[in-house]
Amino acid sequence: MFNFIKSRIGGIKTVAETQRQTIDRALAEVNEVVALMIDKPKVTIDPATGSVTLDLPDQMPDEALALPAPETVAEGDIEGSGEDKAA
Repeated sequence: MFNFIKSRIGGIKTVAETQRQTIDRALAEVNEVVALMIDKPKVTIDPATGSVTLDLPDQMPDEALALPAPETVAEGDIEGSGEDKAA
């Protein structure tokens, strides 16, 4: 969109990828990530649409390092909080 500004400022010229180059690059990135995984995902190819899906585990290895989500507190626990209301 702003290629004319780029060309005037620094002579930066964008090079368009061919479809083959785009697929090769994207597939290489996916293969790099899958190679790092201990449990490999199941790959499904839908011949009707040509889509490729990966059946990923519920928790990825890098997500296991994150802190767990805080536990939700029930409404009764907040209102009752263990104290006698009559007192």
